[in-house]
Amino acid sequence: MAGLDPAIHVLTSREKDVDARHKAGHDDRVCGMTFKTLDQAHLSGKRVLVRVDLNVPTENGKITDATRIERVAPTITEIAGKGGKVILLAHFGRPKGRDLKESLKPVAHALAHVLKRPVGFADDCVGAAAETAVAAMRNGEILLLENTRFHKEEEKNDPAFVEKFAQLGDLYVNDAFSAAHRAHASTEGLAHRLPAYAGRSMQAELEALAMALDAPQRPVVAIVGGAKVSTKLELLENLMAKVEALVIGGAMANTFLFAQGLDVGKSLAEKDMADTARRIVDKAAAANCAIILPVDAIVAFHFQADAPSQAYGVDAIPADGMMLDIGPQSIERVKAAIDAAATLVWNGPLGAFEMRPFDRGTVAIAGYAAERTSAKKLVSIAGGGDTIAALNAAGVAGQFTYVSTAGGAFLEWLEGRTLPGVAALRA
Repeated sequence: MAGLDPAIHVLTSREKDVDARHKAGHDDRVCGMTFKTLDQAHLSGKRVLVRVDLNVPTENGKITDATRIERVAPTITEIAGKGGKVILLAHFGRPKGRDLKESLKPVAHALAHVLKRPVGFADDCVGAAAETAVAAMRNGEILLLENTRFHKEEEKNDPAFVEKFAQLGDLYVNDAFSAAHRAHASTEGLAHRLPAYAGRSMQAELEALAMALDAPQRPVVAIVGGAKVSTKLELLENLMAKVEALVIGGAMANTFLFAQGLDVGKSLAEKDMADTARRIVDKAAAANCAIILPVDAIVAFHFQADAPSQAYGVDAIPADGMMLDIGPQSIERVKAAIDAAATLVWNGPLGAFEMRPFDRGTVAIAGYAAERTSAKKLVSIAGGGDTIAALNAAGVAGQFTYVSTAGGAFLEWLEGRTLPGVAALRA
């Protein structure tokens, strides 16, 4: 969006700018829609139902990554600080009915640790237990309700279940972009029943997405990696209409190279998708979108860590070799594309990054994009589980303009789909 500094690296930095931009006339219009934020909400004394994503990874009952908790902390703190009664709605796992192994109670302790203030817990999200806990709240207090998915009506977006939620609150705030692609009672239904607002994490995500494709600084280059073309058809077709250059990496690139008549040896490739790959290239040409494929690759003869490997041109891949990463010439080609770009959108690694030495291409490009971002020459937006893991492995996630933890919602947005939880916030 206009006025946003491309060097914003973390959520808190973006939040510090929100109030100033709002007072200056910023109208919270992103992703083709206008929505209300906490700036327009009167919170003091109100029961505020806040949908958050607390579906954090755990191991032996302990939380191994608190990133999602940290992302929603500013919204919770702000509402509580303004005298609102914060009532948190969240899911955890995929329970089939009430299952205490999927309880949010341990998360309440982790949340209290991050917030540095007490967090109450109710052992149900509706009914007497929830109603009693909410009724006992004072202004500024925080309450986490039990897993919304303990009730099958949640995922069915059942109107009667939505009404049970609505009885607990006066306002609704959605701060869970990562669950916005689901039309569930707590992610979409409530937004139609109570005055609805975007939380700070949701707001930051939508602004980042607007910077990426809706109103980007141009030229825009997109990096799309991964294993299969078949899983990213919608993504590729949506991006080619919105970006000036599309870098295709990972095993997906092998399919495109095979479609050009090149021998890819024993490399992973969807050979039955060759016609589709050729059609994508033709469509991209018609849309004036440059397709950038590897010109060389790191080839090994065994798919294992630290396997002997060397670079080959893509027109000289050995019959028994496997392309597992982009080669040095391809790295320079991608760097050149980034040099020419004002905005970068990234989803998916460029090679088998989880296995050394086949992480070098992805790490090199990640580091280069981070340098350009730090120099204020690039707006860089990245998302997807593998992408985040790759950026973390490169040690540069904090240097990107924005890194989305939303997973499926981020991918569906890149594909051009309407996200129900976002659309429901339309002012």
